[in-house]
Amino acid sequence: MKKKLICLSLILSGFVISCGDEFAETPAVGALSPENLVNPQGVDLLLTGTYSLLDGWRNGIQGNQFAVSGDNWWFDVIADDAHKGSTDSDQGDLELIEENDWQTSNGYFRAKFTSLYAGVNRANAVLSVINGIDVDALQPSEAEAIIDQAAEARFLRAHFYFSLTKIFGNVAIVSVENYEAQEFNQPNPGPAWEQIEADFQFAVENLPATRADQSDAGRPTAIVARAYLGKAHLYQSDWANALTELTAVINSGEFALQPNFLDNFTAAGENGVESVFAIQFAADAGQSFNGNRGGTLNFPGGPPIGENGTCCGFYQPTQDLANAFKVDGDGLPLFDTFNDSDFSSDYGIASDEAFTPDTTTPVDPRLDYTVGRRGIDYNGFGPHVGADWIRATFADFSGPYLPKKNVYQAGELGTNQGEGAWGQQHSGVNYNIIRYSDVLLMAAEAAVETGDLGTALNYVNQVRERAANTPVVQAVDGSGPAANYQIGVYASFPDANFARQAVRFERRVELGMEGHRLFDLRRWNASSDILTEYYANEGRAIPPFGASVNAYNPRQDLCPIPLDAIGLSGGVLSQNPGY
Repeated sequence: MKKKLICLSLILSGFVISCGDEFAETPAVGALSPENLVNPQGVDLLLTGTYSLLDGWRNGIQGNQFAVSGDNWWFDVIADDAHKGSTDSDQGDLELIEENDWQTSNGYFRAKFTSLYAGVNRANAVLSVINGIDVDALQPSEAEAIIDQAAEARFLRAHFYFSLTKIFGNVAIVSVENYEAQEFNQPNPGPAWEQIEADFQFAVENLPATRADQSDAGRPTAIVARAYLGKAHLYQSDWANALTELTAVINSGEFALQPNFLDNFTAAGENGVESVFAIQFAADAGQSFNGNRGGTLNFPGGPPIGENGTCCGFYQPTQDLANAFKVDGDGLPLFDTFNDSDFSSDYGIASDEAFTPDTTTPVDPRLDYTVGRRGIDYNGFGPHVGADWIRATFADFSGPYLPKKNVYQAGELGTNQGEGAWGQQHSGVNYNIIRYSDVLLMAAEAAVETGDLGTALNYVNQVRERAANTPVVQAVDGSGPAANYQIGVYASFPDANFARQAVRFERRVELGMEGHRLFDLRRWNASSDILTEYYANEGRAIPPFGASVNAYNPRQDLCPIPLDAIGLSGGVLSQNPGY
């Protein structure tokens, strides 16, 4: 589906996309009559508009425009993987969120909430049109296409409800019937798991079975739906059912690990063997409207890319994340001691002052594909020069590192680089909502909790073996590896507690800076303990951060329902506890 994404904002005669216009779309830029839509071609037009909401971007965004981003980058800022970046006051709403000063009127919460409900409404619009089609009157191929389209719409609706549930917890279910009657003000008594499971199950039963049967790379198959259904069970600690679904995905043969870890973040690996379900971003020679506009701030704050440089220095990895890649003499993680000392950085050192990167401490090779650090090649653009590429000053609390996974490679300037109207970056790098290593690690987690430590060991070691065999980042002078890269596999999992630690730690170093960390901490009921420790350790390494961050509040286990949404609902929506 790459290159086919188009941003639509339609008010359709008889199919108004609305919700006090706060849960969904506002300005109309086109209109179609019902008779234009009641056929497979019309449904596909609406369905494409639903896919376009995977990145959250639409006309009439409510709240902060960068908060809608489908890659969930700013949720890593709430966790221990990333700082906001840039100068502290830039994007002040996100500064308050990182400091744990959460207000129900914050534009980041509002934007994410409304963009996800816009996705729900677009999926419901598709299903509403399908309900008006006499399938029996169609040709068999057209009838089959309509059933596939209904399954795609329900898969996408489940995705949006899943996102709402993991972020806000208590979700209002807007049915197709509610949508048609414009009865959008529904109560939000709890999570939407029943609806999510029903939609994914329908998708499992009705989507094309395999990739070979699916028309476009960006559309899901029945196996993809099983992966997401397994993830939904995992989030409910329904370990047995999670393992059943995820094992089916693993045994299907549809997916595998990329031989090169880096290819998960380049054009070469897009929609490849490891990509289970992805947002199909695309760059072009114009303003790249199909690029990653929600992540447009998340590039170096200096000049490494292009004549005019990039913008805006956001989304900086933490010292805590860099420390997590340190390993012992066997190349295994330091579960409890990785923060006993800080991995060497150039924090507080100007670019014209001497600094030698640490090339002796044993580290997991995924470090330098995840964290951009001084003296090490930055995605083929040459060595990261330090503070001159960091927009944050030493008085700000975001530290010395740059993100790498979301930034295209030097060799992709004509492929994945896209620019917006004022020179900002609209990257064409796909974002993997689920990739196969994530499936393996979710299955490993479910296996641990069902007592199958052998299966968990196998899946974790598969991920580590790929990391061990992937080409490592090379020194810019051509002298060999850029650091002392070491990684080993586990000989055994002696008990469930050790296995649990191994799986959880592997998720961090494998999936770091991919928008998953906060939601892992939440479902493990570990946010308070881990983040409290993180604040202390990070504050030691970056004193301005320690001086700014407030203590973790248990209410932050869920994000607040936006104040405006409650007001527009007439009080039908209820606020989450503690706000």
